[in-house]
Amino acid sequence: MTDNAGSEDPREDEQYHLEVTSGDVADSVLLPGDPGRVETILDCWDDGEVMADHREYRTATGTTDGAPISVTSTGIGSPGAAIAVEELARVGADTLLRVGSCGAIQPETDVGDLIITAGAVRQEGTSDEYIREDYPAVADHAVVAALAAAAEELGYDYHVGLTASTDSFYAGQSREGFGGYRGRGSEEMVEELKRANVLNFEMEASAILTLANIYGLRAGAVCTVYADRTTGEFEVTGEQRAAKTASRAVSLLAEMDEQVADSDASEWHAKLGLD
Repeated sequence: MTDNAGSEDPREDEQYHLEVTSGDVADSVLLPGDPGRVETILDCWDDGEVMADHREYRTATGTTDGAPISVTSTGIGSPGAAIAVEELARVGADTLLRVGSCGAIQPETDVGDLIITAGAVRQEGTSDEYIREDYPAVADHAVVAALAAAAEELGYDYHVGLTASTDSFYAGQSREGFGGYRGRGSEEMVEELKRANVLNFEMEASAILTLANIYGLRAGAVCTVYADRTTGEFEVTGEQRAAKTASRAVSLLAEMDEQVADSDASEWHAKLGLD
């Protein structure tokens, strides 16, 4: 029996959607939605090359600060992101960092700020098909620490907290649909999330985090705020901030993993520190 048992795809190694094979991707992979952001991310690295480009999934691999790194775009939403997690895990990836944009719903967050996800509200349906609805979507503690350290080092304003991941950009995030249509209870939902100290909306993090925990992988998310839902301000700005932060976090994670290997610790913790 192979790892692909139960699949209708007869190929032993090349993945059906991503068209990558073992050896094409590094252990750590950034996950933007937009395939166009792959080039933006490559600009942050020492070097890199595109390994595969199929449907919404564009994959490139290179190095950043000497650490191996890959990027795979996932398209919009959790179904596509879940496919990427599944197929990247099959070819050896073990650390996944969602990189994207978001809408902020708290007054302390401004357009251009970074939001680092510590945990996510599973307001998407993809993860429900994997596990019961009360299973938590939490980020790996070392990934969160590396993202925060990277943002601090780069001098970016950032916030660490809870994210709500939705299936709908419009009704699911209490935006008006065509003709002014509003989804049932959407305005009340936003107010409830605000009171619960949720920081932002996006569409992939909770599925990525849930699947990563189920499969024993590390995962996290960092998004640049494009929409300030408290003021109505919207601007596509600071696109590279999330990319640079996630890329630097990968090299920091490589250092952190070395510290664990050189110590008696089973996992990285704050007492080990960072050089």
